[in-house]
Amino acid sequence: MLKGSKVGLRARHEDDIPILQAELHDDVVNASRADGRPWRPITPGSKDSQFAVDDKEQGHVPFSVVELDGGALVGTATLWGIDLHHRFAHIGLGLLPSSRGKGYGTDVVAVLCHYGFVVRGLQRLQIETLSDNAAMLRSAERNGFVREGVLRSSAWVMGEFLDEVLLGLLVQDWKPDSKG
Repeated sequence: MLKGSKVGLRARHEDDIPILQAELHDDVVNASRADGRPWRPITPGSKDSQFAVDDKEQGHVPFSVVELDGGALVGTATLWGIDLHHRFAHIGLGLLPSSRGKGYGTDVVAVLCHYGFVVRGLQRLQIETLSDNAAMLRSAERNGFVREGVLRSSAWVMGEFLDEVLLGLLVQDWKPDSKG
């Protein structure tokens, strides 16, 4: 398990999937804001769930996020779009509704940075998030990410186009304890 100050990132367990499915995917508005694909219902237990893990997929590393104090599941974290030639990847996370606003997001970003830069030897990490996602913007910036641009009207979400903010962090600018 990779540990931060509040959370741990561990392998996805089979019994995590129904919880993540019910609390993150089945919330249509939240799921539509978090995923660039159109929302569609997924049958419980389906191997088609975005939370099901394919251990052979090398460009996508999913984690379950758990509280260090007690081990309760609090969300999901991902290093995705891993490009080993250019040595960069994207990071993303989703917290269960009951776990939001507790500083877990900032800690998850910090642990993903450690994983990407130290464990995987990457040069750059990138985040794309909706411009009104203040929690993710705050978590990214507390970890040293810099706003690099705005992708105007690039996300179709629940009947309207929204702007996305592009943030990046280079390994040489990363400060492991920059959580703020």
